[in-house]
Amino acid sequence: MTIEAKICGLSTPETLDAAVQAGARWVGFVTFPKSPRHIGSLDLLKALGARVPASVGRVGLFVDPDDALIDERLATGAIDMLQLHGAETPDRVAALKARTGKQVMKVIKVARPEDVEQGIAAYAGVADRLMFDAADGTLPGGNAKSFDWTILSGRKVPLPWLLAGGLTPDNVAEAVRVTGTPTVDVSSGVETSRGVKSIELIRAFLDRVKAL
Repeated sequence: MTIEAKICGLSTPETLDAAVQAGARWVGFVTFPKSPRHIGSLDLLKALGARVPASVGRVGLFVDPDDALIDERLATGAIDMLQLHGAETPDRVAALKARTGKQVMKVIKVARPEDVEQGIAAYAGVADRLMFDAADGTLPGGNAKSFDWTILSGRKVPLPWLLAGGLTPDNVAEAVRVTGTPTVDVSSGVETSRGVKSIELIRAFLDRVKAL
């Protein structure tokens, strides 16, 4: 099975191009002002989105967004899929999917095995994809923290899903081996400092994934 990778929190043309050229299947743009990866400028978001070839999916990360924010961001044409990283309910996920016509990925915060079971039960019927991320941290994602991967070992997930949380070029192979995830997501693990992506680390991460 080919493992796919998503590089999240991209905010410059150089790092975006590096991710695309090195084989990322998905790229992520953050809309959350408290994040160091937040893209405040709609013009920048539009320009970044326009650089991405059709073969690479463009994901917009949001945290409990209202309709106006979603509309404003989607109007740039830079987002193919919504990633919901907050406390969005299953009803909200379904409503956003119906309203925007976009695919929706719901992030499940994992601290214990029950979190995975409850997340699947709540969202498998409404989301297009699930992402399992670490529950700890000051931000909803991008905290460089991982959870106990054995929680996902051998587990059947009824939707396409991604593993996130504390992944790096050094541990991604082990993470895939333990969890069996079809897709990995990295943000802080390819940064030299908070919010600052490294072209070298992006390439190293994607090279490791390609070798799996």
